[in-house]
Amino acid sequence: MIKKTTLYLALSACLTTIGCTSKTPDTTQATTTSNIEFLAFGDGGYHVDYPKTKHITNPKNKQQFIAAELADWLEDYRPRAEFDHAPIYVYPDTNIATEQGGAQAVGIAMAKLCETKQCQFAIQLGDNVYPDGADADDGKDDQKRLYDLVYAPLKPLFQVDPKLVVYSALGNHDWKSSRKGVALQTQWMAQQANFFMGENGYYSYKMGEPGNDVEFFVLDTNMLLAGQTFYDLPLNPDGSEMDEQQAIKEGRAELEIHDPHEGPQNGEDLAQLAWLKQGIANSTAKWKLVYGHHILWSIGGTKYSEGHVLRRLLMPTLCKYADGYIAGHEHDLELLTDDCSKFDTGNSVGKLPLIISGAASKMRGKHTPFAQFQQRQYPEYELLWSKSFVWGFSHISLDNQTNQLDVSFYTTPRDLSGKVIDEGRFSFSKRTR
Repeated sequence: MIKKTTLYLALSACLTTIGCTSKTPDTTQATTTSNIEFLAFGDGGYHVDYPKTKHITNPKNKQQFIAAELADWLEDYRPRAEFDHAPIYVYPDTNIATEQGGAQAVGIAMAKLCETKQCQFAIQLGDNVYPDGADADDGKDDQKRLYDLVYAPLKPLFQVDPKLVVYSALGNHDWKSSRKGVALQTQWMAQQANFFMGENGYYSYKMGEPGNDVEFFVLDTNMLLAGQTFYDLPLNPDGSEMDEQQAIKEGRAELEIHDPHEGPQNGEDLAQLAWLKQGIANSTAKWKLVYGHHILWSIGGTKYSEGHVLRRLLMPTLCKYADGYIAGHEHDLELLTDDCSKFDTGNSVGKLPLIISGAASKMRGKHTPFAQFQQRQYPEYELLWSKSFVWGFSHISLDNQTNQLDVSFYTTPRDLSGKVIDEGRFSFSKRTR
């Protein structure tokens, strides 16, 4: 349960001015033990009141909507027998259908969990504002948008503990409209007692008592990807990744092109990488966790090209210094590991836990043939557990007595009741020395 005693919390000293922020995090979150326990959820910023433009300009009824979902499913060579979809919402007095969002149900479920389990704070894994971030060209007020999509779903959680703070990351949908949209969200969070985000989108902070503390390094992975040139490659019918040169020759490789406003300015992507490497190497915290929106590995079958890029950028640093990486982006729950064998650092032991908790408002299915291909193709990779076509979140505990990282996954049913369903718990020994 949430306790209200004093917990040491401070921003780690920034090694450069890049990534620093002027707002001081809340210092009232607490625990009566030396363990550190928190919620992790991502992709929660979706509500039917803020649909994708195409769902209104090119409307579909319920049957047509499901048929389009099935067509997309089969186009990616997914097994027909595994097809499912989110609950369908039909707008009142119309036959226009869209996907029902689960953010409110997940907020209720997290609040219920935190009545019986310690939740000292929470981390938000990006895509906080669907579909186009703040500053979307839809005629809607941004202050109301931010309240409706970011704050309102978590009201039950703040009713359990009004002082709970959510430490947020940015995702690709937060970046969708403009840099102004990113700035609007960052500025809005700076005015909220229950939210924190570094003004540059990436930042670090510490939790816990000295000697039993954790330092979090929060990344803006969209900025990192926008600074890279890479192809989005299709899958072969058997679920394997198509060879890049073959895909280019056949005209099936799509160059990933980011909108101009997403492109890094003045080398800010390289500065972020240098900030992470220097900051985590010099961190004096017992635990070191990194989180950001995009995945390194996943079984969704559509994000793997981004994973290849981010592994190249981040894994040398993570394998050497981190105790885990937490992401959203895939709208499901997954637990994977990378054994770091491709990055022989000589400084850490054990596999790197990779936690995906991106099911806070939308659902997505796994790609079973692709997951099987990855297991065959990449010996460093392992899928431990997953749950698809669900709404849910995770709870993470850093046990300073046993030096274990424990992650528990929870889902909530489609009836919007907010009931808490325990999906299982997994433990990892601390990696870094």
